[in-house]
Amino acid sequence: MAAAEPVLEEAEDYSFLPIIHDIIKCMDKDSPDVHQELNKLKTKIQEAREQIAAMPGIDMSPALQESRLRSLREQVRTKNQLLQKYKSLCMFDIPKPS
Repeated sequence: MAAAEPVLEEAEDYSFLPIIHDIIKCMDKDSPDVHQELNKLKTKIQEAREQIAAMPGIDMSPALQESRLRSLREQVRTKNQLLQKYKSLCMFDIPKPS
């Protein structure tokens, strides 16, 4: 099993609409900045592709992902049942605050 990927601390924004809007505005004004805006869009699309390629499980088929998900859910259900069972045993006296 592969090690879990670290969670990114900052949320990445992969909304393409603002850049597309800027491209359309530049085209309406016949601005020379169109190429710069197109390059921004290409860069952002490439970054999104790299992020997708780095996602854990992307190399697995959808059927294998579903199988893995069912297995993990069953493990969670079993562990929750055991946790409830051990909680109900009350093997230790827990002092109540006065």
